[in-house]
Amino acid sequence: MSGVTMRGVFPILVTPFDEQDRVDVDSLQSLVSFLLDHGVHGMGVALGSEVLRLTEAERVLVTQTVVQQVKGRVPVVVNTSGAGTWQALHYSRLAEENGAAALMLTAPSFMAPDAAGIRSYFRHVSDSVSLPIFIQDVAQQHIDAGLACEIAEESAWVRYIKVESAPTTLMVGETVRKAGDLLTVFGGAGGDYFVEELRRGSQGTMPGCSIPGAFVEVWDRYQEGDRTEAVQTFYERILPVNRLCSQGWGAFFYVHKEILRCRGVIASAKVRDPFVPPDAMTQREVQALITARFV
Repeated sequence: MSGVTMRGVFPILVTPFDEQDRVDVDSLQSLVSFLLDHGVHGMGVALGSEVLRLTEAERVLVTQTVVQQVKGRVPVVVNTSGAGTWQALHYSRLAEENGAAALMLTAPSFMAPDAAGIRSYFRHVSDSVSLPIFIQDVAQQHIDAGLACEIAEESAWVRYIKVESAPTTLMVGETVRKAGDLLTVFGGAGGDYFVEELRRGSQGTMPGCSIPGAFVEVWDRYQEGDRTEAVQTFYERILPVNRLCSQGWGAFFYVHKEILRCRGVIASAKVRDPFVPPDAMTQREVQALITARFV
């Protein structure tokens, strides 16, 4: 799929765990099928998949499981970031060997390199693989539009950017204007600003995975020119869930997993430690959303 420009709704999968803290392969396969049934255009294994809490063997298991369940129907994007270049190279090669359609990398944030180091990091990975690469711009290591363009000019496989740094909508608009044909711009951050990003030229989003049908509906209506209905769907079906998810990473993982559990998609809402569960009020608010059929 490397010759086709990726666009649309690419939810980031959660990683289901059983009560013994093992990757629940059956639930993961069920989740992939659930997303495909709702018409997503791609999917990702990334930070929202608790990928930083997976062992190397578990990363391979998750990638293999997702790729095998997808069967080539949509692209699978795998985050292969590392604290250093050699680690990112290793994870990137593993993802390519295991069938990923594209890679996504954040720049190292611990002992963070300067701009030249960031360009080198992406260039080395690009020179070592044959898959499209997403730059992932995050608050911990912001990559502005100018630097992103420099990276793309030097790195043949860097063709996309997922913009998540605040103020997100302004950053998306600036990147679209400056990148031109160099980079295809996606939004992220759970899809909190999906509609605003579309207005500014974003070509897709990588949201959470518990309400894929709502995101696909917004995308379809927006592409068809029915902007009013797209906005209404966003505010009625997406925003209530995203507001609960935005109360920290713990809430993000819990809310999406609990919605999926209640919908019968995964067996458990378990989140890997360290994890502080949302308070009782937030848990009741999640159940209220589910009962009200918002999701």
